[in-house]
Amino acid sequence: MAGCGSWVFFLTVCAVTVCGANAEIKFTIPVGKLFTYELMRETFQNDFEPLSKLYAGRLYDDPMIFKCNRQNFPDLPEWLRFTQRHPYDNGFLYGTPQTPGRSIIEIYAINKRSYETARHILVIKVAAERILPYQAEFFIKLRDIEKVLPSTVQDEIKQDTQKLWKTQTLSIINITNALDRGGRVPLPLGGHFEGVYVKVGSEMSFSECLRKVLKPEHQEQCAAGAEVKIPGECNFCGIASNCITWCKTELFDLSKPVPPPPVPTMGSGILEDGGDFNPPESPPSRNYFPDYIVTVIVPLILAIILCSLLAYIMCCRREGVNQRNARTNQIQLFHHHTILGNTDELRNMAGNRGIPALPLSTLPMFNSRTGERASPLQSDSPSIPLIMAQQK
Repeated sequence: MAGCGSWVFFLTVCAVTVCGANAEIKFTIPVGKLFTYELMRETFQNDFEPLSKLYAGRLYDDPMIFKCNRQNFPDLPEWLRFTQRHPYDNGFLYGTPQTPGRSIIEIYAINKRSYETARHILVIKVAAERILPYQAEFFIKLRDIEKVLPSTVQDEIKQDTQKLWKTQTLSIINITNALDRGGRVPLPLGGHFEGVYVKVGSEMSFSECLRKVLKPEHQEQCAAGAEVKIPGECNFCGIASNCITWCKTELFDLSKPVPPPPVPTMGSGILEDGGDFNPPESPPSRNYFPDYIVTVIVPLILAIILCSLLAYIMCCRREGVNQRNARTNQIQLFHHHTILGNTDELRNMAGNRGIPALPLSTLPMFNSRTGERASPLQSDSPSIPLIMAQQK
């Protein structure tokens, strides 16, 4: 019996694994309405650690990253976007379809602790539906895109816009990150947000509060850069972070269809007779001498001045050897010549091995020309070195 129970449990786990791997999550959404799907890390955590919870009782909260793409394609459909701020945050698929169709999305979750991978299939069917005729777009400054996509936050924003619109038949059409609309990346400090654009639509016409956006006075104030606040009777912001920016509010009236452009008229294909061809007159003569002076003469003069200055510095300002020797102290100059002579002597010794082993410069006192030794007491002058006195 125990063996049968183990086999039954093993087959059950295999069946659940196979069915879970092939399970499909299906959604049917209308055209022109916002679609949001949250990728819960807890759901994929159960796929990664099913046996650990049963036997070891371990509970993990692993960091995960999600990769989403259309089946057999490297990226998502053009209307669908994905965002995930941090591996410990949930991911969001969101977007607004514009045409009916069917999309199969592959979702891969990669466990950053164990590097395991789980795969889910998301089937999205887009059904045709009439576009809402009255739409309005609001800019929420104190929000990031992943903080607006949860359904609870969407309901809060929807309630505020319903009060502003004075109707309950209101739907969120689209949510867009401000960075996708040319916004700048905020500073990585508290209180700085990216901002989001929220577009809503309704069958009802715009309220009086919304029509104030179309007034010339309001547009002039916004064009001047003044900070325009929402009028008191139109301020229905329950949460400070959900308040809209009044100057970035736009209204779209789609109830009146835009007439198509006129069809071009077809002509006979033959040019009308316009008379004889009159060629244009030759262009007037132009004096190029000022251009020649600016482009040739002026750079040439500057080059000559620079060359003359360089030649004066290199040739006329150089200090000659005689002038330098005349300005140098005689004792210092004699020691310099002595060092040069000793250097030449050492070089000659290196080339000729027949001279004595010890150089003459190592002797106490010597004459560098004759090699004769002399007593250092022969010189009575205290200001002249002994070597200099010996050479005299």
